[in-house]
Amino acid sequence: MQKLEFEASWDKSLSSKDRKEIEEIFLQTYKTESQDILLTPIWQAVNHKSELLITVLVHNFSEEEITFYNKKLAYMENENFLAEHTFTLQTLKIKPKVSMPWTFIFPVESLKNYATFQNGHLVIINN
Repeated sequence: MQKLEFEASWDKSLSSKDRKEIEEIFLQTYKTESQDILLTPIWQAVNHKSELLITVLVHNFSEEEITFYNKKLAYMENENFLAEHTFTLQTLKIKPKVSMPWTFIFPVESLKNYATFQNGHLVIINN
């Protein structure tokens, strides 16, 4: 059965309001299992460095641990690619049948267009 887990630093710093919102998203999406990995949008923002921050609930429906080593992701809105970046995240390891929230930070140079945060989602681009 799929379960929700939080990385240690998230577990310590997440507000109760944000935790509740993530738990609600998990309850609405954890039975999808249409693919091995599903990235469910939670929040989108731009930080003070003009980097794009995309927070998703990473569902690992597979029987294998997943990592984000040299994995290319794209942020899309209405089927338009707005940002693309290759991520290598040593700390992001998601066990089988686990869902975990994570924020992917797209550097300014990876942005192709401005985000409106309307109908946005992340996709994994297979190399």
